[in-house]
Amino acid sequence: MITSIPADASAGSATAPRTTQTAKLTWKKCATSDYPTLQCASVKVPLDHSHPDGRKITLALSRVPHTAAKSQGPLLVNPGGPGGSGLTLAGFVASSLPKSVAAQYDVIGFDPRGVGKSEPALDCKPGHFSPVRPDSVPATPALEKANVDRAKAFATACGKKYASLLPYIDTVSAVRDMDSIRGALGAKKINYFGYSYGTYLGAVYAKLYPQRVRRLVLDSVVDPVGVWYDDNLGQDYAFDDRQKAFLAWVAKHNATYKLGTDPAKVEAKWYAMRAALAKKPAQKKVGASELEDTFIPGGYYNGYWPYLAQAFSDYANGKKSDSLVQAYEDFGAVDASGDNGYSVYTAVQCRDASWPRDWNQWRKDNWAVYEKAPFMAWNNAWYNAPCAFWPTRSLRPVDISNKSLPPVLLFQATDDAATPYQGGVTVHRKLRGSSLVVEQGGGNHGITLSGNACLDKYLTAYLTEGKVPHGSGEADAVCKKLPDPEPLRAKAASSSSRGSTLHGLLGFRG
Repeated sequence: MITSIPADASAGSATAPRTTQTAKLTWKKCATSDYPTLQCASVKVPLDHSHPDGRKITLALSRVPHTAAKSQGPLLVNPGGPGGSGLTLAGFVASSLPKSVAAQYDVIGFDPRGVGKSEPALDCKPGHFSPVRPDSVPATPALEKANVDRAKAFATACGKKYASLLPYIDTVSAVRDMDSIRGALGAKKINYFGYSYGTYLGAVYAKLYPQRVRRLVLDSVVDPVGVWYDDNLGQDYAFDDRQKAFLAWVAKHNATYKLGTDPAKVEAKWYAMRAALAKKPAQKKVGASELEDTFIPGGYYNGYWPYLAQAFSDYANGKKSDSLVQAYEDFGAVDASGDNGYSVYTAVQCRDASWPRDWNQWRKDNWAVYEKAPFMAWNNAWYNAPCAFWPTRSLRPVDISNKSLPPVLLFQATDDAATPYQGGVTVHRKLRGSSLVVEQGGGNHGITLSGNACLDKYLTAYLTEGKVPHGSGEADAVCKKLPDPEPLRAKAASSSSRGSTLHGLLGFRG
């Protein structure tokens, strides 16, 4: 059932909702070895912003304060999800920008409502992803029933545990929280930098509070037209393409991995590994579904490919399964923070927009996707399946179209799997006066501050002076992608030291 969101926050709203008055913040040191100047605070906001004097919840905030003589104000940052913690992202962004740029901003991280150190934090069903789960591909009625029952049980647990909270865990409520943060900071306007789902959060904030946006950076852009059911189906095709790109890379490096030089044959060996694990999970930890969990992160970030390829090679070539199990523990396993992130993910996505409530529709749509793009289709279907049984009604998505903003800067890789390219193009059209910077041939998710100097020069110019590029085509500027990784020089005992700090912060699925 679809219900409209409150009139003052509706898609056609011409006026911003009233901002709740919040107390000033008290910042305390919460430094880490990586981020020695990080500070933390908390702010109370209404659970229901339409009743500002009612029940309050607490948001956790972080800050790296500006050091320049003149400040450009707060720069709120968000890593996506929904369900991603933004506290350490503030430290990452402040330390990754050029020092002269970071010095001009108070970089503000926050855990959105329900997330991480905000209170209360959701954890609907601890251990929901404990191995070994049923095979994700419902090839038999029994497998389908087992997976449907798991999804129903998660939705039921959430409804029983958080009946009073779930109606207020959604994007619009999180956006109103952001404006409460702005008020607590004493700022008339905010600057905002969001990745992944954070791009949708930023676009909705800009829709509800256009007069309070100073600068807006959206990296790896959610398609707002497909939230959230259609977007997830679209991801399945894009992740299948990205998996094929990984397998082609493995074939290219046959001298290292000994899996053959024909990508199609390498792919056949991957699915043979999957079939074997479905019958006999590795060390009673990695079955077919866990194998998918392990390799899906490679679709977000190709820096993981050498570790995943080594694990694949070892297993397929008859060596011990230790490296495969290690890869699962490093990339696929869900811990307590992951349980929290997934709980918020489902709560937001299921509440934000309408989902089919008839399981027959899911079955039809996902088998159709699977026939063309099998890699992630059913794994992703079950990840989102609680929304078929969610205990709250759905809101109407916000139309983020906007003619009232200062210049906005968008970044998008052409082969991004998590937020496919069309999302960046769509938002570029919907935000009048925005500029789109494209990483041609790039497939990573979250592309700024990741080593591509071409992309980062546009980000730096924008944050420093508000300058954006202007081009004549679909994109306003195009950057070449970074080279694909090389195989590890020596086999790593663990992949725990792998990859990029940014991609660890971004997490997956959002």
